[in-house]
Amino acid sequence: MSGVTGARPMRADAQRNRDRLLDVAARAFATEGPEVALETIAKDTGVGIGTLYRHFPTRDALVEAVYRNELARLCDAAADLLAELPADKALRTWMDRFVDYIATKRGLADALRALAASGTNPFAESRARMLAAVSLLLTAGAEAGTVRADVEPADVLASLSGLTLVAGEPAQREQAARLLDLLMDGLRAR
Repeated sequence: MSGVTGARPMRADAQRNRDRLLDVAARAFATEGPEVALETIAKDTGVGIGTLYRHFPTRDALVEAVYRNELARLCDAAADLLAELPADKALRTWMDRFVDYIATKRGLADALRALAASGTNPFAESRARMLAAVSLLLTAGAEAGTVRADVEPADVLASLSGLTLVAGEPAQREQAARLLDLLMDGLRAR
């Protein structure tokens, strides 16, 4: 996500700091939960707390930015993966990234609910963006003849969401991979 303050783009070093803060915060929220000390995030990023607050004036602003950044990474990855891999492998790799995305989102769940309760809707674009990414991957797979052409993107997204409910914890990553392989087998063109 590009950082723009007012009409002026961010300096390159400020953008790097912001990007690193988002990366470190995403990991911290996923492993320690949304109440991790902001000072810890700043320290682990290698910046001062003032730098964190310049980019994210509140914990809520950081939580929302992390969520939106992770969503953008997930959705933008579809086109990148298709440029690098055959369509069916791009889809399977994207599914792994979806599981990782959900792990981060779980760490933010309470904070995201609090944001939603306060009137901010961090989820406004989520479903549409994910459906567009899945659709892109499915269409490419169908055109390549490696993925069934009769699959609805919403069904794949629902399947992935259900899969993460039963095997979405980090300790269940091996089981999640096996379940993703089963789902992928069902999506392959016969």
